[in-house]
Formats: sequence, structure tokens, C-alpha cells
Amino acid sequence: MADFDQLIDEFLRQEFEDSPVSASGLGLTEFDDRLDDLSAEAFDRRQARSADWGRRFGAVPDDDLAPEERIDRDLAVAMMAGRSIMAEWMPWRRDPVAYSGPIANGLFGLFLHRLRPEPELVDAAVARLGQASRALEQGRANLDPKLAHPLILRRGRDAARGTARYVREMLPTEAGIERNRARLADAGADAARALDDWAAYLDEMSRVATGSWQLGEERYTRLLREREALPYDARSLRDRGRTEYDRLTAEMRDLTRSAWGTDEWNAVLERSNEDHPATEEEMRRTYAAWTAKARQFLVETGLVTIPEGESCDVLPSPPFQRPLLGVASYMSPPAFAPSLLGHFFVPFAPEGASAAEIQKRLAANSFGHIPTTTVHEAYPGHHWHLVVRKTRARRLRRVLGTPYFNEGWGLYAERLMRERGFFTEPIQELNHLKATLFRAARIVVDTSLHLGEMSYEEAVTFMVEKTATPEPTARAEVGRYCWWPTQASAYLTGCLEILRIRDRYLTSRGLPAGSAATAPVAVMREFHDRLAESGSLPLGLAEKALLPQP
Repeated sequence: MADFDQLIDEFLRQEFEDSPVSASGLGLTEFDDRLDDLSAEAFDRRQARSADWGRRFGAVPDDDLAPEERIDRDLAVAMMAGRSIMAEWMPWRRDPVAYSGPIANGLFGLFLHRLRPEPELVDAAVARLGQASRALEQGRANLDPKLAHPLILRRGRDAARGTARYVREMLPTEAGIERNRARLADAGADAARALDDWAAYLDEMSRVATGSWQLGEERYTRLLREREALPYDARSLRDRGRTEYDRLTAEMRDLTRSAWGTDEWNAVLERSNEDHPATEEEMRRTYAAWTAKARQFLVETGLVTIPEGESCDVLPSPPFQRPLLGVASYMSPPAFAPSLLGHFFVPFAPEGASAAEIQKRLAANSFGHIPTTTVHEAYPGHHWHLVVRKTRARRLRRVLGTPYFNEGWGLYAERLMRERGFFTEPIQELNHLKATLFRAARIVVDTSLHLGEMSYEEAVTFMVEKTATPEPTARAEVGRYCWWPTQASAYLTGCLEILRIRDRYLTSRGLPAGSAATAPVAVMREFHDRLAESGSLPLGLAEKALLPQP
């Protein structure tokens, strides 16, 4: 439908104008020299536009659309509904990372992807650095100590300090020519001073802030149903997490009894955590070696089709990200640029971490744990999926998507690789089960935090005691759940939905449900390729894209 294509074109143009940092991250280099407008008026304007776009897409009738276009329409409606629900909560009045994040990401992405010659990249970076003070002043005007919680403000403070260090010390080294390094250093010094002042401002505000991180039951449930197209409310999702936690605990007991002659899986994991890389660089090298092994396994088995020309680098996590994330992460190649190079970031400790804390964090990345995390982040997890999405998904689906698909796929990838024999040692299988149990615990903690039925300290204790997670990692994790409502529940929830869709797919091919471990490779490859190329849809829409509805 030509009119529908025009509607998508108009929507995307508005998206890119409203968020030039996101547009730049998608590979649209004409936006590289601009930071987002982060004023209160701009947030209000974007909220109104999201509501209007939801109405406009929702008004397009089925009869005017082909089946794939109907899914595109429903995707846009779901994502706009999610934006409207979150806008009611006003995160831009609560979260300081809304202001430092675009600065950090808007600079880091330029030199990570290097889509333009160095002089042009430096010009764009200097322009963005020059707009940093404005963005932070807008943050000062917008943050409300009656809405912001001290924990979230302190996380924002630490992120600002990491960003200041990045622009002051590390960004200039990205340039190969001395004149360009000097320009970045001068502009970075000015931005770093503004970030230091911003961090001090947040530190002061955190002492008097009285707000809450709790999203609340109604909003949490609405996000599950309206944005994710799932049938759960917050409490039934928590019940599902508890059920999966109990099931996985039993499976882990069975495995440890068989392999180690004990029911104490927690003790086995704690001993295993002592066998970890001695340094953060050794950890990075180990992740890189397992990334290569996982890719080779897929080449040999044919479980997925690997796009020609793709590759995945394994790097230390960016300094500004380290106070916010205690686990590995991934950044995909830009959706609208030729590059197929993805970046897998391994979790280095934030600046100022003690030697003891670094060792505890390394223990969370033991040699037994690294294989399953690698599979999740790289092959056939996020890297493989997002490269396929970039090269084969429809245009709108390269821009809009949900973590319930993305993170669900990452955890599904771990499950798939265990089913098909990639993990060859019991400790690797146990760590995979522990990683899945960890995601079940996340559902329980995330829902309980945002229902107001678990405190931060209770959540940290729960993660330490129930998942054998070192305390520094648990604190970083729980802080992230408070900061990013519903995301922590995405992993296992999405994985279980993908497994349900897979069973339907197998039965449609005349195979028994639950037979994925022995199903013909050609059938499994077809399922994986088709699901990945559908994009990052809400799982209810992904099912429609893959299978006719009963």
C-alpha cells in the first residue's frame, strides 16, 4: 500500500528529527553533529507525537494492508502505546542518564562504527561536545527531587563521572592525527568540566531526593499487555518466574547429583567461581576465544544461516557504561549502514573499584560461566540475530522492537546450544542452567520491586542467596532493575514464548512438540532464520509473522 509506505516514511523522518543520536546510531550520518533536544518542551512534544502516531497507525484498516504490513502497523501501535505508558511516569524527571546518556552514546558510537573519514568524525564529535552543557542544563531544569530516587541519582552521578573520564582522557586517543586529537581534547575538556559539575549536582540532589523508582502494578501490567502483546499481568508474571525458578532448581539438583554426587548446586557453583580469569584482559581474551568456537559450531552444524561478511569484536565495556551494568552487553552494527561488524562488550569494573571487588566481578565470569554468556551475546544470540534483522527485516522493524524478543532470543540461544551439544562439560551445562535460573529470579525481583513489595536491599540479598551471584554484581544488577522497569523480566519471559512458538512450528512440520534436540537441522535452521528476519517484534506479533493463527 503506497499510502502506508508514505505513513512509515513520515513516521521515520519524525523519529530521526526527534532523536538525532538514535538516528546517528542507525547509521544516518547526516545527524552525527547533533544532540537531542532534552528540554521539558521537547519531551512533552515527543509524548504528544507518540500518542498521535499511535492513533494514526491504529486507524489504518486491515483491508488496506497486506499481512506483513498489518504486522508493521501493529508493531507501531504497540511501541507507541509503550511510550505513552512510560511518558505518564515521566522518567525524564527522575533519571539523570536521560541527559548524560545521549552525550556518551552519541560520541562513542561515532568512533566505534567509523562510518565517515576521521576529519568528519572529529567535526561531528566536537559539535556534539559543544552541545553537552546545554543538555546537562536541561537536565538541571527537568529533574525533580520529589520524583527522583537517591539510588537512581547516584547511578546517574557515577555514569556522569565515567562519561567525563571518557571525553577527557579516552576520546582524544580515537584520532590518529595530532591536530584532531588536540581538537577533541579541547572540546572534551570543556564537556568534562560540565559533566563533573553535573555529577556534583546529582550528588547533592541525592541527599535530599524523596522520589521512588517503583513503576507500579498498573503500568507494569499495561506494558506487558499493550506493548509486549503478552497475556500476563505483573503478579501472574511473578508467579511464572517463581514456578520456573523451582523447576530449574530441581533440574540443577539432578545435574549436580549425577555429575558431582551432591544436591548442593550452589556449592558446586561457588567452587567453580574460584576458577576464573586472573585479570580483566584475560577475561576478554577468553570471551573472544569462545566467540570463535560458538561461530564455528554454527558453521559446522548449520543450525542458522550466517550472513556473509559479518564479524563480532570482543572489547572491554565502555567506561561510562561500567557503573550502570555489571554484565556483558552487545552493540549491533548500524541498521542503515553497510557494516556488519558487531561489538560484544565484556564487563570491566568501574573506575575506582578495589582489587577485591574486581576479583569478585571476575568470579562472576568464571571459565565455566563464559561459554553460555558468549552464546547469549554473540552466536547465535544477539550478534547473529541483529545482523540478520539488519540485513533481512522490513524497514520499520530495523528501527522499532522490544527487549522481550531480543533478550528472549539471547536466552533461547543458550538453550538451543545446550540442546544441540555445544556445552561439553557438566559445569558448562550447570552454568547455563544457573544463567536461566538467574533470569527467573530477575522476574521475581523486578516485579516485586516495582509492585513495592521488595526493597533494594532485600532484592540484593535475594539475588546473592538464590542465584549464587557475587554481591557487587548483584548490587549493579538490582540497581539496573530499579532504573529500567520491566526489562529484567524480558529474558526468560521472551525465551519461554519463543519455545512455545517453536513447538507450534515443529508440529506444523509434522514433528512432535519438544523434539528440537533431535529435529532435522534443515527444519531448525528454517525456524531460526525466519524468526530472526521477522525483526524484534512483540512475541504475539512474531508468532503471527511465523505461523497462521489457530
